[in-house]
Amino acid sequence: MLRISNISHVYGERVSLKNVALEVEPGEIVCLLGPSGCGKTTLLRIIAGLEATPEGRIMFAGADIGDTPVHQRQFGLMFQDFALFPHMNAADNIAYGLRRRGFPQRSIAREVESLLERVGLAGLGDRDISSLSGGQQQRVALARSLAPKPRLLMLDEPLGSLDAKLRDQLALELRQIIKDEGLSAIYVTHDHREAYAVADKIAIMNIGRVEQVDTPRGLYRRPKSAFVAEFLGMFNIFDVEGSRFAGLICSEALPHKANTKMILIHPAGIRIGQATASRSLRYDAVLTSAVFRGDYFDVGVKLQDETALRFSNPTLPAQIGEAVSIAIALDAVIALES
Repeated sequence: MLRISNISHVYGERVSLKNVALEVEPGEIVCLLGPSGCGKTTLLRIIAGLEATPEGRIMFAGADIGDTPVHQRQFGLMFQDFALFPHMNAADNIAYGLRRRGFPQRSIAREVESLLERVGLAGLGDRDISSLSGGQQQRVALARSLAPKPRLLMLDEPLGSLDAKLRDQLALELRQIIKDEGLSAIYVTHDHREAYAVADKIAIMNIGRVEQVDTPRGLYRRPKSAFVAEFLGMFNIFDVEGSRFAGLICSEALPHKANTKMILIHPAGIRIGQATASRSLRYDAVLTSAVFRGDYFDVGVKLQDETALRFSNPTLPAQIGEAVSIAIALDAVIALES
């Protein structure tokens, strides 16, 4: 449905995007994920037509839309601050785009009522925006974006102003509503947990480039670079040539990749005590940290050669400073691009 290729962009002397390519299939939710300043919002604005496209092409449904004005692209936009009109009630905010397009009042009323029900706000159309909670305002903003029946829905940090608990809940609701509407969507966020919950596909961005595109599960299981692994919260990254431990475990786990320079030991493949994989190595270690997370612990250990590892463990069988035995599954050792 959407194909962008070789998109580059410069702000002054700063290159904000470098030869970015991305595809969105019909009915697919694609998340642009990355730290602040990596180019996510710039790319979104270029796709929407809010920024000029100095280099590259944007194709939608087979047509080049690079020179198409914003209003003719028929894309829905939803922003972090929601941009709701404070002098209008919820229903009038939702109806705004439909009125601008000249829809009959009777059909507008029916559509607004239907949208309020679909986003979980049935009966609240006459409420002032200021009287709604943050989560309710977010739903009004979503309904307003959906009202004109956009060809593509674009969401820029839509949950960024909400607290963590509400974000987790609304991320799932957002995904379900978008899927129920049968829409394709591009969703910008810096939170990988949010991206996992919402996306069919995630594009991780770094300094204006797309580092990796994959499904949430594929991205978590096989990050391709040290940047991607660290951004997803994985820190067991080692220089094979600079660490005897890394060199030895790499030769055991990846004998067919003799030129490997960097490895990740995936935290899901490390356990205190009994090994969970048939092919694994055991090491003596000391427990250096432990943080209770409810149904698991985030732990840190140090091996005898001072190598430090961080991972999650379902139990805490020792106290900090005590000796433990750990098992590392060989299939948890992943070669990384430098």
